[in-house]
Amino acid sequence: MSAQDILILGVESSCDETAAAVVKNGREVLSNVISSQIALHTIYGGVVPELASRRHIEAVSPVIEAALREAGVTLEQIDAVAVTAGPGLVGALLVGVAAAKAIAWAADKPLVGVNHIKGHVCANYISFPDLEPPYLCMTVSGGHTHLSIVRDYTDFQIIGRTRDDAAGEAFDKVARAIGLGYPGGPKVDKLAKEGNPEAIVFPHPHFEDNPYDFSFSGLKSAVLNYLNHAEMTGETVSRADVAASFQKTVVEMLVDRAMLAAREFDMKKVALAGGVASNSALRAGFAAACEKHGYRFYCPQPVFCTDNAAMIASAGYYDFVNGARAGWDLNADPGLALA
Repeated sequence: MSAQDILILGVESSCDETAAAVVKNGREVLSNVISSQIALHTIYGGVVPELASRRHIEAVSPVIEAALREAGVTLEQIDAVAVTAGPGLVGALLVGVAAAKAIAWAADKPLVGVNHIKGHVCANYISFPDLEPPYLCMTVSGGHTHLSIVRDYTDFQIIGRTRDDAAGEAFDKVARAIGLGYPGGPKVDKLAKEGNPEAIVFPHPHFEDNPYDFSFSGLKSAVLNYLNHAEMTGETVSRADVAASFQKTVVEMLVDRAMLAAREFDMKKVALAGGVASNSALRAGFAAACEKHGYRFYCPQPVFCTDNAAMIASAGYYDFVNGARAGWDLNADPGLALA
């Protein structure tokens, strides 16, 4: 390891994954440890914030120790500690922030507070060492849907966002409505492969004041109305057709806006990020559209799409080398804005 190498310890606890990672120079993952809570929350049909916070408290220290051990480094060799400060569940965030502050203070290391959405974007640097700004990035997760121009490593311009539900939230609600349970995204993706995506036509909302904004609440309602109407009239419902048609509509909404923005802002590189970026239909839709229009397409490996600490360490690296430092008064900010 060169003396010029910078090692960042990343800590992530914004929702239901407790994670820690060590990343070198923002792109090389030396360790990436994730403790998932899916089994805990599945019986409730979604994340229970209080239970998530309690589990984070139990897991955070062992996960950080495992990340350092797996990377083969000590705290003394770490250059800075990066932690998700928001957005996310406030109780869950507080656990990670408190742990990171304690470690940074005890080891006399700089502390960097990281925006979770920026972390998702930076996951692309891990999977694609050649990717450099500027480029267009669609970030799609359970709580957020953003279309951004990444002008530089720490300079983001949001040009479109959801006005109500996030895409991932819509996936979870539709999955619940057709009896698939939690987590909804992967279950809808799997069932959709058995259905006909042309079977049902669902609406594609557009906004005249900003063509890059999204709305998934109306789409979710349209699915629920379809199911309710079928139940009242005694019609047989194909869950696979509902899943496939819903998923096709979401993919079209996201891809169409991204291609419009890439053309209007003259972006030759298009990236996808966030937990929903692991959806096979979305990845395929973006890949096909980018190939058609001559854009280079980037999307992280699925393990770096869902919540993880490697992406936080990567984002923390770029903030760190840009001079960002957090004080000991760093606090969790559940509504932390990207830009």
